[in-house]
Amino acid sequence: MLRNSIRLCLLGTTIGTTALATDPRFEPRDIPEHIYDGGWEHFVGGGVAAFDCNFDTLPDLYVAGGENSAQLMRNTSMQSISFQAQTPAALALTGVIGAYPINIDNDLFTDLVILRVGPDMLMRGLGDCQFEPMDLGFQSGDHWTTAFSATWEAGQTLPTLAFGTYVDRSDPKGPFQTCDDTLLYRPDGDRYTAPLHLTPGYCALSMLFTDWSRSGRSDLRVSNDRHYYVKGGQEQLWAMEETPRRYTAEDGWKPYSIWGMGIASRDISGDGFADVYLTSMGDQKLQTYDAGAPGPTYIDATYARGTTAHRPHIGEDGRPSTGWHAAFGDVNNDGLDDIFVAKGNVEQMPDAAMQDPNTLLVQSADGVFSEHSGPAGIASMARSRGAALVDFNGDGLLDLAVVNRRVPMELYENVTEGGNWLLLDIYGPEINTSAVGAHIQVCAPLGAPCQTREVTIGGGHAGGDLTRHHFGLGNWPSAKVQVTWPDQTTTDWAEVAVNGVVIVNR
Repeated sequence: MLRNSIRLCLLGTTIGTTALATDPRFEPRDIPEHIYDGGWEHFVGGGVAAFDCNFDTLPDLYVAGGENSAQLMRNTSMQSISFQAQTPAALALTGVIGAYPINIDNDLFTDLVILRVGPDMLMRGLGDCQFEPMDLGFQSGDHWTTAFSATWEAGQTLPTLAFGTYVDRSDPKGPFQTCDDTLLYRPDGDRYTAPLHLTPGYCALSMLFTDWSRSGRSDLRVSNDRHYYVKGGQEQLWAMEETPRRYTAEDGWKPYSIWGMGIASRDISGDGFADVYLTSMGDQKLQTYDAGAPGPTYIDATYARGTTAHRPHIGEDGRPSTGWHAAFGDVNNDGLDDIFVAKGNVEQMPDAAMQDPNTLLVQSADGVFSEHSGPAGIASMARSRGAALVDFNGDGLLDLAVVNRRVPMELYENVTEGGNWLLLDIYGPEINTSAVGAHIQVCAPLGAPCQTREVTIGGGHAGGDLTRHHFGLGNWPSAKVQVTWPDQTTTDWAEVAVNGVVIVNR
């Protein structure tokens, strides 16, 4: 029988109730110069992967460069956060759109999936931030790959990999209405075979495997760019049956067409089911899951929630915003998730804002979000693309790295005097060691309120993180933790102290 255990590791911080600060504050920090650049094929992309590649518990960064070389940056943080560029030859690649960390072969080391203009790559982690190509039968064509997600399907030792390809560059009728297919690589034993084409494709810019129904099976949500599919396309959700099929209106899926660029997922409504935030050229959309519906039904949040972030909030450029990477996270540790959105014009699109500062939507107790990126110090006017909202120095505060197009990336340290927090390390069994598809529930000592988090790989814009799971707790003096594993078994509830690291082992 498998035994579940939870173990607490304190990091030397004071346990107890902390006075809360409403407004988050970030301070800029130096980072080695890195620029994401390139022509038309690199207007999109610019992702960053955050993960620990040398076992020092601090997240390192692998940053896309487009026509420039991608870079690996080792985390050298002590009290303040800092990085050094130390890129091994195997990762010094050009044509990189983005990357996602994942443990494909279930060993001790985190691997990388690298998205490129050209053949995509699976890179095996060797430890000490060294990598080599993986020999698993994976064969990538010469695609323009702009989205990725992964899940472990029942009975498989390797993950199922989904790649979103953008415009078919070889089609002379393009670029409009020449969207390429989504490619699904399902393992056959310990090897990958030729990909299954999920057709039609509508120019995917973000995708996420999510167990939206809490049934134990993750389906594939795809956010698509209306700029190139023009008409007839929509957002998609693929049921991962033996032969994948698209959900339709008959299943409860509501047809929805946007200039989709990024997906973020988090339970905002508190019902235990993940809601989604979608970035686009124009409105940024918060959609809440309808738990009472018989199928995958999502409802647009109203303007009253304050989440649209549809125009620049600083300056005089009143044209629509262009949103890219989106991430949920509690930046002031008040127990309420906030939303960061990286923004910036595609290049010189006249109908969209050129001066388009990044967005930080801070949630208040009534569920309404308001813009705080200016006072917080992160309202960059660069053409931002990918980002990582993670704790870089283990102090319980979410820091921020942002990749920009044509100008250097930016790094910000969170210096907010916020509330209490937890960092959770989740370890699955010998297969799917990161427990992708699990749900984490963290509750107040008396059982309410609760926060629910799904463990996923994918989403965002061309990059994601595989780091400790951060929970802001406000003034909770302690917390209760339970994990529901992908096979729907659960740990026992365990009460843990705050302001430390909790390790959950399968």
